Amino acid sequence: MADAATLSRTRDPAAASDPAVLFQPYRLGPLELPHRIIMAPLTRSRARSPGNVPSPLAACYYAQRASAALIVSEAAQVSIQGQGYAWTPGIHSSAQVEGWRHVTKAVHESGGRIFCQLWHVGRISHPALQPDNMLPVAPSAITPQGKAFIENERGEGALVPFVRPRALALEEMPYIVGQYERAARNAQSADFDGVEIHAANGYLLDQFIESSTNRRSDTYGGSVENRTRLLLEVAEALSRIWGPDRIGVRISPLGRMNEIRDDDPEATFGYISERLAEFDFAYLHVVNPALEQMQKGEPPDQRSLALVQLIRERFKGTLIAAGGFDAGTAARWIHEGRADLVAFGRKFIANPDLPERLRAGAPLNADDPTTYYGGGENGYTDYPDLAQERGERPRGCVDRSWR
Repeated sequence: MADAATLSRTRDPAAASDPAVLFQPYRLGPLELPHRIIMAPLTRSRARSPGNVPSPLAACYYAQRASAALIVSEAAQVSIQGQGYAWTPGIHSSAQVEGWRHVTKAVHESGGRIFCQLWHVGRISHPALQPDNMLPVAPSAITPQGKAFIENERGEGALVPFVRPRALALEEMPYIVGQYERAARNAQSADFDGVEIHAANGYLLDQFIESSTNRRSDTYGGSVENRTRLLLEVAEALSRIWGPDRIGVRISPLGRMNEIRDDDPEATFGYISERLAEFDFAYLHVVNPALEQMQKGEPPDQRSLALVQLIRERFKGTLIAAGGFDAGTAARWIHEGRADLVAFGRKFIANPDLPERLRAGAPLNADDPTTYYGGGENGYTDYPDLAQERGERPRGCVDRSWR
């Protein structure tokens, strides 16, 4: 924190966007990070084997990107009930644990560090993905707009309308917390370096947090204290398993993904940041409130910047910002003290050696959105690094044992 505050005093705009700051080391809990470039969680829907087990190809994919200061894995559902998309990996069965163990081994042998993102999608699901074709669950029985991605009877991906979810009963809340506890222990068994609680992007914990999706009148609804209760119960339970310095939390203030909205995000996310600070967690991972503006090349609006500053002041610990960054804007946010670390998503898809490319000022490969979800090596492990582009190594998975 001190180095970011010092850097924020610079008056030189050129120095403020100098990517060199991205390559300063950083201590994150017990981990010594070699630089400030994080790989964000990225759903890739490649777990097509029965039981949503990470494929051997996933070990290659993550090992290729082990030069990230920290990898946050794609979201892994904490239960069958928590699944919302076809072919996403879970972390609730012994076969899934074994599949993830191959991934973490590959990352560690390549010199990397990896946290497992723990995920329950809540209402963003469909009976075709649920045990016994049951209804998805949510804080309140409000149907989301949009469509779910399922596997049809021909084994193909298909989009179908969301259904009206079932509101969770009060007595089910300990069962939801228990799903996260089991997943956290499984992540330990799979040799992850830590876990990230996914409380962003309109999924279950975010559905409880934000006023548009939580219409409850019991102790989990109404006031901000009640709406954040489930997140804090999960946080408390996981602290006893992992210890707080190996836990992160992801939130998305001002986010709109999956039809989410809060009536007073400053009050809601200011309170969340303050409460999470009490746990001394490794980090708070914030989806950039100005994501859409920065993706369009526009400057962040003042409300977004003020909300980031509020979260920064309330949380006090390590802040990771994600969404819409390039090397220059990432450096500027670190210089100005808005973030300590910056997470990149789609740039890591097409550039497995992204830190090396940013350090060298090398051109970036363009990503292919048609290969984001499902499929095999194409658009997954076949993007070249700089050495492969120079013909110094063969492309794709060099170690064929990943297959």
